Amino acid sequence: MSPSSRPVAHVITPEPVVGGAGVHLRRSIGTRRLDHLDPFLLLDHFESFKPADYEAGFPYHPHRGIETVTLVRKGEVKHGDSLGHKGSIGAGDIQWMTSGSGIMHEEMPQVRPEGIGGLQLWLNLPARDKMSRPKYRDLQGDRLGETKTEDGASIRVIAGEAQGGRFADGVVAQSVREVEFAAVGRPPALANHIVR
Repeated sequence: MSPSSRPVAHVITPEPVVGGAGVHLRRSIGTRRLDHLDPFLLLDHFESFKPADYEAGFPYHPHRGIETVTLVRKGEVKHGDSLGHKGSIGAGDIQWMTSGSGIMHEEMPQVRPEGIGGLQLWLNLPARDKMSRPKYRDLQGDRLGETKTEDGASIRVIAGEAQGGRFADGVVAQSVREVEFAAVGRPPALANHIVR
C-alpha cells in the first residue's frame, strides 16, 4: 500500500429510495446505517435508462443551511431557482449551490436516449454560515482539469487540489466549506483502496 491509499474499512451498499416527485435513487450517506459523517449529510446516486424512473424530477423545493453538489455523468438536468438562475448541466458538468439562509430550486432531468446518471452530495454548513446569502454556480466539465496518479487513476478536481490538479474558480474558491472534492476513476488494481 502506498502512502496515498488505505484499505477499505467498510463497504456500504446503497439503499433504494424515491425522492422528489418520484425519482428512483440509491442512497449511500444519509441512511440509518450511515448518518454520522458531518459535514457530509447525504450522497445519492441516480442512474436509469427508463424515463419513468426520473422524468418527474425534483420540482421547486426549499433548502437552507447546506450546500448541494450535483455531478451529471450522463444525460441533462435543467434547473432554476428563486434567485432567477436558470440553466442546464450535462455530462461532466457540476451544479454547486450554497443554500445559506434559504433558497427554492428545481432540478428536472431531461428524457434523452442515454438516460440520466450522476451523483448529488449534501454538505452541512458551519453554524456561522447557515444564514449567509445563497449562491449558485455551474461548473462546466471542460473547465475541470484532469490529472493521473502514479497508479493510473484519473482525477478531475472539483474544488481545491489533489495530486497536482487544481481548480480555483472564483466562486468555488470562496465556498464556505473547506472540503476537497475529486471525481476519481480507479484502475482495477486499486479496487480495494481509496485514493486520498
